[in-house]
Amino acid sequence: MEERRKHKRLPIFLQLEINKLFKQDNEIIENLEEDIEVINISKTGIGFLSKAQFPMEYYFNAKIEFDKTQFFYCVLKIIRKEEVEDAIFYGCEFVGLAEFLSKKVDEYEAILEDE
Repeated sequence: MEERRKHKRLPIFLQLEINKLFKQDNEIIENLEEDIEVINISKTGIGFLSKAQFPMEYYFNAKIEFDKTQFFYCVLKIIRKEEVEDAIFYGCEFVGLAEFLSKKVDEYEAILEDE
């Protein structure tokens, strides 16, 4: 199978909580308080697992934390989902990620390569 990804996926294990989903037309779903387990990251987005059903094409705010000193805040858009065993795998893309923030992902990749 041909690789179609633009950027390498890097393993990362973060716990995040989604409290609110929103769309650009001001449609909001609040009080979700659903835990998600982020399992990979790339320069264009993240992949996560959850038992919750989230709608496609919605956005949420997140804090991506590599360690206590390396982190950034971002907006993510849910663009795909796939059922896997007892959870759902979601693919999300960063929305409007500034160039200096995407460099944090490059720095994280360099750390992984050094290990």
